[in-house]
Amino acid sequence: QVQLVESGGGLVQPGGSLRLSCAASGSIFSINVMGWYRQAPGKERELVADISSGGSTNYADSVKGRFTISRDNAKNTVYLQMNSLKPEDTAVYYCKVIMIWSYWGKGTLVTVSS
Repeated sequence: QVQLVESGGGLVQPGGSLRLSCAASGSIFSINVMGWYRQAPGKERELVADISSGGSTNYADSVKGRFTISRDNAKNTVYLQMNSLKPEDTAVYYCKVIMIWSYWGKGTLVTVSS
């Protein structure tokens, strides 16, 4: 079994910053891709950013230049630094890890509001 625990969500004002973390534990083998997805109310889940084991990154156009994904392979942890947050970034953010199978975290709520 693999467990993913996300943290770092919360309420922030527009223009503010948050840092999300996702730690994987359990039957961890070679993690290929680690990523963050989000789902806003009434919308489908979408990719925010992902990072390969080699460090290659991929971002949604809507977050390029504002969000930065990184990972610590020794800790099996992926991070998402979110700057210049906008109300439209409000969503539940989910961590995803791909090994042989894909695993999802339970999500952490990010609310951007004044």
